[in-house]
Amino acid sequence: MESFEQELLELICTTCNLEMPEIQYFNTHAPLIGPESVLGIDSIDALEIAVTVQQTYGVRMDNENSSRDVLQSLATLSSYIQKNI
Repeated sequence: MESFEQELLELICTTCNLEMPEIQYFNTHAPLIGPESVLGIDSIDALEIAVTVQQTYGVRMDNENSSRDVLQSLATLSSYIQKNI
């Protein structure tokens, strides 16, 4: 896991009041949101994550469709942020 992905995972866990998973076992390509999410993140959490990302990195997810694509996994979120900073 890249250091930016780890920073982002810590931010997500803090934002959503989640326990930080063991980094070495966390799959950055696993679903971030929904029933298959290892973190148990739901749509309300996704909204909180989008707001926190905008406040922290100045990167905005324009609409619901782009948010859904961007929040597919930690890897897609990390990539989107890095491309739009």
